[in-house]
Amino acid sequence: MTAWEAIRRVRVVRKFAAKPLPADTVERILDAGRHAGSSKNQQRWDFIVIRDREHLAALAEVGAYAGHLAGATIAIALVTPGARTAAASSSVMWDLGRAAQNMVLSAWELGIGSVPATVYDHALAARLLGLPDDRRCDFLLSFGYPADTDALTAPPKKGGRKPLESVIREERW
Repeated sequence: MTAWEAIRRVRVVRKFAAKPLPADTVERILDAGRHAGSSKNQQRWDFIVIRDREHLAALAEVGAYAGHLAGATIAIALVTPGARTAAASSSVMWDLGRAAQNMVLSAWELGIGSVPATVYDHALAARLLGLPDDRRCDFLLSFGYPADTDALTAPPKKGGRKPLESVIREERW
């Protein structure tokens, strides 16, 4: 599979089968995140792996659309430097997005589905994850084998992406 095929074909999966992920598979997903490029190679991230069912269910309360965490096989919390009361810098968020996409694509190649969750209740996330005061978690990723095995190969929805010409400008707006 080419990188282009992976980019075009990766799908979001919100419902997971009750099947554990092998340890080497989880390590590969994490290593894909670790290998993401980062500003000045600072690698300003830490990843917390959550497997415990009760912990996953509690984390499902950190955001309005985080309910899928409760059914995930594992979740990975994406942790960055920064106070919980202030947004992380744009370069940190850029780097974190790259790490997250690496993990998602790596998982998908292995037949594992994923979906991101945005943290809205930072205090709850910090408490549940045991974060020090100088760390924050804005996103978690759910992973697991899909409950519906066709979910990973479903064709794109018609009209799902804007036409390329509608989002491109040359030189100026």
